[in-house]
Amino acid sequence: MKTIFGPINSRRFGSSLGIDLSPALKQCNFDCLYCELSPSATVDIQSNTVDIPTIINELKEHLDDKIDVITLTANGEPTLYPQLSELIDEIDKIKNKTETLILTNSATLVDEKVFNSLLKLDQVKLSLDAISEDVFKKIDRPHVSIHVENIVEKVIKFSKAYKGKLFIEILFVYGLNDTKSEIKKLNEVLLQLDVDRIDLGTIDRPPAYPVSGISYKELHEASLEFDSTLPIHIASRVHAEPNNSSYTKEEILNTLDKRPLTMEDVNLLFDEDSKNRLYVLINESKIIKKIVGNLEFLILHVNEKRKLKK
Repeated sequence: MKTIFGPINSRRFGSSLGIDLSPALKQCNFDCLYCELSPSATVDIQSNTVDIPTIINELKEHLDDKIDVITLTANGEPTLYPQLSELIDEIDKIKNKTETLILTNSATLVDEKVFNSLLKLDQVKLSLDAISEDVFKKIDRPHVSIHVENIVEKVIKFSKAYKGKLFIEILFVYGLNDTKSEIKKLNEVLLQLDVDRIDLGTIDRPPAYPVSGISYKELHEASLEFDSTLPIHIASRVHAEPNNSSYTKEEILNTLDKRPLTMEDVNLLFDEDSKNRLYVLINESKIIKKIVGNLEFLILHVNEKRKLKK
């Protein structure tokens, strides 16, 4: 079974060539409500694996200089792959300027070997959907051995030790982790992290269980609940209907002071007159553009030193 897929044009990460470390079946330590894969029992080890030479040979066939990132993922959790550290070393030998990225649910950071393996990657995306143990168990349905307080401790430690590009992803499920109390707890943890970007998302594929996401408007409102110094980005465009609201110049500056926006956000939130006011502020250098990962944000010039930096 093929382990390589893509390349896929990812808005957040660029041209991505994927490596599925569990191509034959779902092997995960979570059984998330929102997962696009069918429900399955959680596991803490991979019983079905692909050997490293097979992966590397397939990667060589598809890798070229147009690929921005080689993305380690899986039908499940990629860090359960038992030879992850050795695989990363072999990929590093052939990747040239292409960067390595892993998409992980963060739970195995409690394993020192996994923790150290991820330090070798160019980019890491950690998921963190909840801080409260009860909410965490409802959304992510983890293996019995996993507790969110241990994950949070290691996520904080990893963010301090890691030298590459670090991203956090929070996926909101309606009625579970979208409450002000849970967002407050997430905010308190996020303020302790050194990260490049925090992506807020919601359900945008058919989920494993009968749950629903929240709207773009609700995501935007949730983003304003987080501290203004955090590099928040709304990653999901589910149900993103244009708001077309009118903003004065002062309101535009106040909005960007609270939360940097991409032009996609602007196109959804602003009417045409407001966009023209925005362009005037850009020409006056009161608003500048800042690249973070593969995304371009609009921020206040006076906030350049405190926004969007690790």
